[in-house]
Amino acid sequence: MQNSIEAIFLDVGNTLRIVIEDEAFMAQSRQQLAELTGTTMSPDEFHALLEERYKILRKRAKEQLIEASEKEMWTKWMLPDFPTEKIAPLSGKLTRLWRDCDGRRVPRSDVSAVVTELSKRGYKLGIIANTITETEIPDWLETDGLTEYIDTVVLSSKVGIRKPNPEIYLEAAHRIGVEPDRCVYVGDNPVRDVEGAQGAGYAMSIILVEPNTLKKEPPRGDIKPDRMIQELIELLDIFPPRA
Repeated sequence: MQNSIEAIFLDVGNTLRIVIEDEAFMAQSRQQLAELTGTTMSPDEFHALLEERYKILRKRAKEQLIEASEKEMWTKWMLPDFPTEKIAPLSGKLTRLWRDCDGRRVPRSDVSAVVTELSKRGYKLGIIANTITETEIPDWLETDGLTEYIDTVVLSSKVGIRKPNPEIYLEAAHRIGVEPDRCVYVGDNPVRDVEGAQGAGYAMSIILVEPNTLKKEPPRGDIKPDRMIQELIELLDIFPPRA
């Protein structure tokens, strides 16, 4: 099957990058979030309020498999009691700060080597990610010198639909110009990432074992990936150079 693969799509959160808790960094992000909005609440109180509103938004997103844009997220769901004309232009910055409240996002040590080598071996590479941000992932790829190796980036915040909706996988295959049955998806969620890829008719689904993900969303017996790997670099053992 590997010989027929033309495109490999990758998840980002907990697959290409992980979150490292850094209390000073997280506290600074909460402070900047409060300052940017001009709230009279303390940074911690403000963050707690946003957490409650965010839970409602995430519940909607997961149930309906849709994603709000950054502007909609902040003007309608997170800060509906603030002036729209003030919050809308800040939505991108607010999203980045909100994400930073969770910790620092850093790439796995083997990401650069794996991405560059798979590209050299002749595979088209793409990103399919559920994310609330519209700029963070492209900016990271640019900063780490990976943009030239990634043929397309499909983000739920940009297309409005989320994994495991097969449509986001089909959209990615269409953009990269490869039939779904010649595509592979690599993620960390043993249910969502597998269900979506299989529903779209992808040739393979590969799960990178990530303990934090497995705690939150354990595997289901009726949904099984084609392969499970412990490290990203194992992809180089699975996908040889294309003829």
